[in-house]
Amino acid sequence: MKATTTILFCFLTMLMYSQEFVGEFNKVRPDSASENIHVHQISTNPNSTTFAIWVKRKVKIHKHENHVEHIYITQGEGRFHLGSTTYHVEPGDLIIVPKNTWHGVDVISSNPLRVISIQSPEFKGIDRIFKD
Repeated sequence: MKATTTILFCFLTMLMYSQEFVGEFNKVRPDSASENIHVHQISTNPNSTTFAIWVKRKVKIHKHENHVEHIYITQGEGRFHLGSTTYHVEPGDLIIVPKNTWHGVDVISSNPLRVISIQSPEFKGIDRIFKD
């Protein structure tokens, strides 16, 4: 529990230094009309972009050529594919995806997977490559 609290504190501290943000993450809500993935940008600057992401079914295997991605699971469970390994993930888990590494997730819980995703440097949506 102490490690989870420390990690969450570090993420929130990063949020505050990247762009002002003070609020309760649990009050950020997805668009109810989304069929699978809903992404809500929390902050962005040249150093990093922070998102709240909800996934109902899956995120296809993909990679980011120029970004490191930190993913903190806050709700739901899934099978997270990272490189050639698959991990069971649940609330409190932290995944660090090095740049140019294949990754994706299959949701296995009845409720959506909700994560905080921090990508560094700033994510502009141009370096995501899906695996065939």
